[in-house]
Amino acid sequence: MGQPVTVIEKPSSTPGVLRYETNRTLTGMDHEIFRSAQDVVGTRPIDVLAQRLFERGGIRTVSANSNIITITLQDAAPPAGIKEIVEDLYTYYRPGVEVVIPEGAGTD
Repeated sequence: MGQPVTVIEKPSSTPGVLRYETNRTLTGMDHEIFRSAQDVVGTRPIDVLAQRLFERGGIRTVSANSNIITITLQDAAPPAGIKEIVEDLYTYYRPGVEVVIPEGAGTD
């Protein structure tokens, strides 16, 4: 369950820099930049995304403005799996995750 995020990978003229455009605004009007996992301090969607990307490894920086995400890779790290991490941002129930049904839900 959840809402899949539509992600379009955009070309970049700079080697090691990836750009993604989503159908969801992640930052509001602010530009956000994360240079390491230690920069992630909140639980907003952009914070969660940055944390997941740093956990993946191979990421030097994550920056975002509204619905555009720019990722700088470390060295020559391959971009495999990055688009899927962005797409799954709002997917809450994954295999192995117990679905919690609130008490009294579905009863009349």
